[in-house]
Amino acid sequence: MRRFKNILCVLTVTSQDRDAIERAVSLAERNQARLTIVGIMERISLGMGMPDGGPISSQLQSVMLESCQQSLEHLVAPYRTRMDFEARILVGVQFVEVIREVLRSRNDLLIKVAENPDWLDRLLGSEDMHLLRKCPCPIWLIKPSSPKRYRRIMAAVDLGSTYPQEEMEARGALNHHIFELARSLAHTENAEFHVVYAWEAMGESAMRSGLMRMGTAQVDAYVEEVKQICGASMRKFLHERSDDAERRFPDYPKPVEHLIKGAARKIIPALVRSVKADLVVMGTVARTGIPGYFMGNTAELILSQIDCAVLAVKPARFVTPVTL
Repeated sequence: MRRFKNILCVLTVTSQDRDAIERAVSLAERNQARLTIVGIMERISLGMGMPDGGPISSQLQSVMLESCQQSLEHLVAPYRTRMDFEARILVGVQFVEVIREVLRSRNDLLIKVAENPDWLDRLLGSEDMHLLRKCPCPIWLIKPSSPKRYRRIMAAVDLGSTYPQEEMEARGALNHHIFELARSLAHTENAEFHVVYAWEAMGESAMRSGLMRMGTAQVDAYVEEVKQICGASMRKFLHERSDDAERRFPDYPKPVEHLIKGAARKIIPALVRSVKADLVVMGTVARTGIPGYFMGNTAELILSQIDCAVLAVKPARFVTPVTL
């Protein structure tokens, strides 16, 4: 299945970028997709009262741009025998110029090696986090020195039913997108395919604390009822997608189901470590249609705890605050 048609690969023009190039080229080959590879160079500003765009700053900018382009070409040269692609340097603030490129070219996937040597432990506030919050297309952040082939791929879905109707529809579409991306990649990589839904019984802690006049048996019955509802939602979600997949793609991997009680911010990182997942596909937007809500606290907390590659997906209606 051609999952992607227009891939953007973002490089920092270092040796670690080869993981991103290899992943991007291989994916573009399999999907017969268009591929653009870009490096980023900051705009030269000399200061000291010398205006930007003057003869000296313009000359220095040109020299550095040519040097960066040569470095980029050196990195991508071994891959030009495999397919045709465009390689060029963008000038400016990294996340802004990358998002503008996505808007101009209408890319449907961005691939990049995570910038931080400590991986996602200190990712919050970085250029990568800006991209995760504000880039409109899915972002695949690759762990430096990641395995060439992923063995276990996990889709994290939210099947809760307590949201407003409009948001329920958006979340439903997002869950479907997350599931299909993860399953398609698991098929391509010949990897195990895991699906996790972390559920909670709203108000359970207050009920058990004695603040409400409810016996233990009554609280247990309530929690069990919520569990049954969430389990039914999970079974329905997987059944609807399995029937369709088995008809069209009989060799697609069957999902390993994880219905776990607890907060997603704790459950998902723990499960990633437990099953040794190589890639997690997850949504990153908390509220759809509300200006300024780019990324939820739960997603940020999850990302700060996991040590594997991430494919972050946003709802179809998401609008980036960055403009052309």
